[in-house]
Amino acid sequence: MANSKLIIVQGPQGSGKTTVTDFLRFKIPYTNLYRLSGTRDSSPEGKTKSINMYINLLDYIQRLENAEINLVFDQMFFTEYVYCCLGFKQFDYEEEFRSFLKRLASFDFEIYYINLYLGDTDEFEKRLAREGKAINKYAKFSKESSVKQQNEYLRVSKFVRDNYGDKIHVVDIDTCVGVEGVQQKVLEALGLDK
Repeated sequence: MANSKLIIVQGPQGSGKTTVTDFLRFKIPYTNLYRLSGTRDSSPEGKTKSINMYINLLDYIQRLENAEINLVFDQMFFTEYVYCCLGFKQFDYEEEFRSFLKRLASFDFEIYYINLYLGDTDEFEKRLAREGKAINKYAKFSKESSVKQQNEYLRVSKFVRDNYGDKIHVVDIDTCVGVEGVQQKVLEALGLDK
C-alpha cells in the first residue's frame, strides 16, 4: 500500500507551476521537488535522448516506492508530449507518452496529476510580462502560445482522467483565484489541512 505521494504539476507557461510546486515542497514533510524543463532538441537524436531520460527517471521513481518520501514534479513527460502535439518538436511522441503514462500509473504511490490553467486567458499577458520570467526559445512566451498549451494540457488531463482515473487523481485548478485560493484547492485535492 502506498505510503508516499507522487505529485505532478503541469500547465502552460504562466499558469503558476513554480509557485505551486514551491508551496508543496515546503508544505508537505519529506518531500523532494524536481523541476524539469525539457530540451530544445527536436531532432531524431533529441527524441532518443528524451526517451532515455524518461525511462531512467521512471526507473528512479519506481525505486522510491514506499520509501516514505513524497515526490513533486514541476513538469514531466507530459510537457514533451504537449510540445510535440503543438508542433514545437518535429517528432511524434504519442507511443512514448502512452507507454510512460501506463508505467507511471502502475507505481505504488498516491499519484496526483495537477493541471493548472487560467480561466481568464487575458491574465497570461500579465504573468508572462513579469520580471525574471525564463525565456524559452522554441516555445515563445506569449498569450497565444500559452492559450494553445492550456487547451492541449486540458485535453491531456481529460485523457488521463478518462483512462487512468482509478489510479491517478486528476485535478484541474484555475489559478485565477489567487495564490491563497490555489493553495487551498491544492491542499483539498491532496486531502491535506491548510
